[in-house]
Amino acid sequence: MNVLEGLNEAQATAVNVVKGPLLILAGAGSGKTKTLTHRIAHLIANEAIWPNQILAVTFTNKAAKEMRERLGRLLDQDGSRRDFMPWMGTFHSMCVRLLRQDGQAINISRNFVIYDEDDRQSLIKQAMKQLGVVDREMKPSQLSGIISHSKNQMIDPDEFEASASYPYQKNVAKIYRQYEQMRNDAKALDFDDLLLEGVRLLRDAPDVRAKWRSHFKHILIDEYQDTNAAQYQIVKLLINEDQNICVVGDDWQSIYSWRGADFTNILNFEKDFPGAVVVKLEQNYRSSGNILAAAANVIEKNTQRTDKQLWTAKGPGSPVQVHGVYDEAEEARMVGERIATHVQIKARNYGDFAVLYRTNAQSYTLERAFLQLRIPYQLVGGIRFYDRKEIKDVIAYLRLLYQPNDRMSFTRIANVPVRGVGATSLEKFLNWQSEHGFDIITALVHIENTQVVTGKAKSGLSALGRTLKLLQLKVETSTPAELIEAVITMTGYKDYILDGSPQAEDREANIGSLLSDAQTFTDLPDFLEEAALMSSADTSSDGQKVTLMTLHAAKGLEFPVVFIIGMEEGIIPHARVFEASPADLEEERRLAYVGMTRAREELHLSYAYSRLQFGQRTYNPLSRFISDMGDQITLTHSQLGIMGQKQTDEPFYSDEIGLEVGDGVRSAVFGIGEVIDVEGMAVTINFSNGQTKKLNAEYAHLEKL
Repeated sequence: MNVLEGLNEAQATAVNVVKGPLLILAGAGSGKTKTLTHRIAHLIANEAIWPNQILAVTFTNKAAKEMRERLGRLLDQDGSRRDFMPWMGTFHSMCVRLLRQDGQAINISRNFVIYDEDDRQSLIKQAMKQLGVVDREMKPSQLSGIISHSKNQMIDPDEFEASASYPYQKNVAKIYRQYEQMRNDAKALDFDDLLLEGVRLLRDAPDVRAKWRSHFKHILIDEYQDTNAAQYQIVKLLINEDQNICVVGDDWQSIYSWRGADFTNILNFEKDFPGAVVVKLEQNYRSSGNILAAAANVIEKNTQRTDKQLWTAKGPGSPVQVHGVYDEAEEARMVGERIATHVQIKARNYGDFAVLYRTNAQSYTLERAFLQLRIPYQLVGGIRFYDRKEIKDVIAYLRLLYQPNDRMSFTRIANVPVRGVGATSLEKFLNWQSEHGFDIITALVHIENTQVVTGKAKSGLSALGRTLKLLQLKVETSTPAELIEAVITMTGYKDYILDGSPQAEDREANIGSLLSDAQTFTDLPDFLEEAALMSSADTSSDGQKVTLMTLHAAKGLEFPVVFIIGMEEGIIPHARVFEASPADLEEERRLAYVGMTRAREELHLSYAYSRLQFGQRTYNPLSRFISDMGDQITLTHSQLGIMGQKQTDEPFYSDEIGLEVGDGVRSAVFGIGEVIDVEGMAVTINFSNGQTKKLNAEYAHLEKL
C-alpha cells in the first residue's frame, strides 16, 4: 500500500523515519493526526510490525477514536476491533490496562475502581470529618487541587508533610494522608493515581518493566508538550534500547501548566535522546494567511520556544477584525448581531461560529444576548453527560456491584432512592462494617441480625443488601446494559426519577442514553473504565448551534468563524501576569495563539472600553497582544465605543518605570491608587479599595493619572 499518498514532503519524511527517536514539531493545523496515522499504517503494512506491539498515546479518548477509525480505513480493517489495532488511548487508559494485567506485582487489586473528581472531593470531606478538621478555609475543592498537583509532581504524603511549614500546610498533609488511607481501603484509584501507580509498576517491578519494554517495538506520543512529570517518567521507563520513540507536538500550543504540564519536555527531547531526527510540519491547512500571520506575530514575542515558519497555500483571506465597543453588553450584542445577520442572509450556519473567552464568567452576557436574539448555542464546559446526577447514581450502583468495598459509591446511593437512612445511621453502619472486615454488600446482608442501627434505617439497609446480593449474582452473566436495566428496576430507581417533575423526562432520556451507550460493551469492567475516563475535552460540537467555550477548551478544535472577546489587559492576558513571572505571560501568549488559530476563514477580536468585573466598573487598556499582531488587522469602533474613548485622554502605560512616589495610577485589576514606594521595577501602591500591592511595573501596565 502507498501510505505516502496525499502527504506533503515533511509529512512523508516523518512517516519514513522508522528507526530511532523522532521529534515531529507540528504547527497548528499542519495535519499532525494524519501524519501520525499514516506513520502507524506504514509500520504495520510495510515494516512488518504487529499492531499490538505499537503503543500510540493520545490526550483524549476522542482523539484515540478518531485515529483508530482513520487507521482502520487506511488498513482496510474494522477500526472498532481493538484486536486488530495498536494499543491506542490516553496515558490514563494505558495505565489502567497495565495495572489490570500486572498491578498485583505492586499489590494493586485487579478489580480496583476509579474515582473521579466528585468522588475525590467527597472522600476528602469524609477524611476531614474523621480527623475533626473544621477549618472553614479548607475547602474540599481546594484540597483536591493541592493533592492532585502534588501527585502530578510525584509528591507523596510523607514528602508533603516533610516540606510543610505553616499550620495550613500541616493540616493539608494530615488530610492528604487520611485520604490516601481511605482510598486504599476502598481499593480505589483516583485519576492521578492511575499515572503514579503506572510509574511505580514500571519502576519497582523489573520483570514487568522488561516485559513491556520488550513488547512495545514502537512508541508514539501525541501532544508531547502537554506531558507532566509522571507521564514523562512512564515514557522513559517504557523505552527500550532501540529507542523507537516518536513524539508529536507544538510547544507554541502548550497551555496547561496549571495542571502540571511541562512544555520543556518537548524542548528537551533532543537532549534526552541524542541523535534524534527533527521534522517540522509548517504548512498550515486550516487558516487563511492573515490569521496565521497575526497569530505568529503574537507567539514570536516569546523567548522560550522552537522556531517554525508556518505558511498556507490558502491565500491571505480577510484581515483579522478588531472591534472596539463601549462595554461588555455592547460586545455581546455586536457578536450576536453579526452571527444572526450572517445566518439570515444564508451566508453561514450557526454551527460555523465559535465564541471564545478567557474565563467562564464571561459567558453570562453572551448567553443573555443570544437568548434575546434567539440564537441557539451550546455552552461547552457545562454539565457533562457523565456528571449528571442520575448517571452518576446508576454508575455508583454498578461500581459497588463490581467492587463491594467501594465506600464512595455506597454512600452516594445508600439513601437513593430514600430508604430512611440518615447520616448517623450510615456512619454507625460503616464503622461496624469496617470493624468486622466485611465488604459492604456482605455487611448489608448481615445487618438484620444486629442492633447496630434500628428502625427504618435497619429495614432500609437490610432490603438494599438483599437487592444488591441478587444483582451481584448477575454481574458475571449479564451485559452492562442488562445490568443497568436490572439496577434501575430492582432498586426502585426508575420510579424515583419519574417523580412527575418537569425534569423527569430529561432524567429518563439520560438513562436511556446511558443504556444505549452500554449496549456497545460486553463486560462491566470495560464499561466502567470508559465512563470514568471520559473527559470534558471529548465533548463534541452540535453543528446547529453557536459554540461558546473558554480558550483552554477550544484547543484541538476549529471553526470557519471565531470571535475572541475581552482582548484587554487583565483579561487576555489574565490579571495574574501583573504579579507573576515572565513565564506566565508567555503562557498567556500561547493561549492567545491557540485561540486565534482555531479560525479557518474569519477571526474577530473585541475589546471593551469599560467592563463590569467583580461587581465594579473597570477601564482596561487594550491588550498588548493586539499591537503585536502587525498589519494583518483592521480596527473598527462602534459609535458607543468611540464616545467612550472620547470621554478621557488616551491612557498612558509603558514598560518603562516612569513613576514616582505620590503619582496617581490606575490598575486594570485593583482600580485607582497612589504610589507610596518605588524600588527598581517594583512599585508599591495604596489603592482606594484599601489594598496595598507591590507590583512589577514591567508587567502591571499601570495607567499614570
